[in-house]
Amino acid sequence: MSQLELSNLASVSTRHLSFVENGRSAPTRGMVATLADHLEVPLRAKNQLFLAAGYAPLDEREVDDLDLAPVMDGLRRLLDAHLPWPALLLDDHWDVVDSNAALHALLDGCAPELLEPPVNAIRITLDPRGLAPRIRNLPEWGGHLVGQLRHRADETQDPRLGVLLDEAESLLGVVRPVPASPGPVVTMELDRDEHLLRFFSVSARLEMATDLTLDGLHLETFVPADAATADCFSSTAAVPHG
Repeated sequence: MSQLELSNLASVSTRHLSFVENGRSAPTRGMVATLADHLEVPLRAKNQLFLAAGYAPLDEREVDDLDLAPVMDGLRRLLDAHLPWPALLLDDHWDVVDSNAALHALLDGCAPELLEPPVNAIRITLDPRGLAPRIRNLPEWGGHLVGQLRHRADETQDPRLGVLLDEAESLLGVVRPVPASPGPVVTMELDRDEHLLRFFSVSARLEMATDLTLDGLHLETFVPADAATADCFSSTAAVPHG
């Protein structure tokens, strides 16, 4: 984006924007926020800009903070509303914040150490002690996950995501990612007892989140990709959150 384009969007002169860019003028906190918004800087990365400009960063709170309770309660209702299909709430490092009861049916048989909080969705999917041995199309599904992770790591430059990306690529090891099948969506094909379960995933993030903790959350829901999978889970009793 050129200085002229950005100055028009931010309603500031190109001269002042040039002075800010080369350090001849110190931006106000509001100017930092405005420029970051128009440059679509993620909220966590915006904190780095605030620090660089000499301002206090946005606070990051725990998910059980009382101020976040109305939003968290709403998200948990969405988890339960997705029953009997699996759904989970993830933070921006793919750690599981919460899930509905149906997720346990997918994770049955995973090594206990992988189920110790914080459970990482990418790690437990790709680890040979986790879901990996039961995923028939691991090269395709694993490649899909690693591609998502790589995009997020490049976008945010978050060092924790960089470490997770290295680990994910190492876990895939000799399993070479393959292009997606010509079907309408990429599915996860998972062996469970005598059944083959096929799911596609739908991911949703909060629109207009102004809180750093909430901005990192996303809801990951799994939807049956065929009638057999739907029938298998429909017959499984799942208990909502108490």
